[in-house]
Amino acid sequence: MSRLVVVTGGTRGIGAAVAKRFTDLGDRVVALGRADCDVTDEDAVATVFKELGEIDVLVNNAGVASSAPLAKTSVADWRSQWEVNATGAFLCTRAVLPGMLARDHGRVVTVASTAALAGQRYTAAYAASKHAAVGLMRAVAAEVTGTGVTANAVCPTFVRTDMTATTVQRIAATTGRSEEDSERMVAGMSPLGRLLEPDEVAFAVVFLAAREAAAVNGQTIVLDGGGVQR
Repeated sequence: MSRLVVVTGGTRGIGAAVAKRFTDLGDRVVALGRADCDVTDEDAVATVFKELGEIDVLVNNAGVASSAPLAKTSVADWRSQWEVNATGAFLCTRAVLPGMLARDHGRVVTVASTAALAGQRYTAAYAASKHAAVGLMRAVAAEVTGTGVTANAVCPTFVRTDMTATTVQRIAATTGRSEEDSERMVAGMSPLGRLLEPDEVAFAVVFLAAREAAAVNGQTIVLDGGGVQR
């Protein structure tokens, strides 16, 4: 029996790879882009999710990132990353959880980051918001313990996406390195020694959402080749 899967930030990058994985499994997938639903807007989230009906799997993938030293991080930057990465996951999870609990089955998977588990320079707003997203996931997991619902997260290192390409370009512009050298530097930040491909993240998401993963709850799967071990 196919499931209804909702993927926020589902039209490109990791989200598009996740949507394709579920579609290939025969699930009905709704890939929400920014134009479809502003995950930071409480009313919009409530309306869209109510219209979608009984959601079996929610993938909180919508996210934004920027980097700067703490002293140069603006309040606007802080708030924008917090609103999308943390509040967005909160609003979407809150919208689906009552129905999942009433039906006694459901999966919530949040796409976080290794920055949700370990601090890095120049990522105060991003790391704080992703830490919050993982904390939310753990609190939800505690609430649903003993039911047919689970909440988990995946924490990848840098993935080959537009967001990472922007990071590479920023490093190149700041340091004078070529974009190729800048990408190698970013890739070298994890023991993996390369950028992750979006489909590698999608594989982990689909695993956590599987019916057979009912015993996995409140966990983070780290995808970085072994640098962050939890």
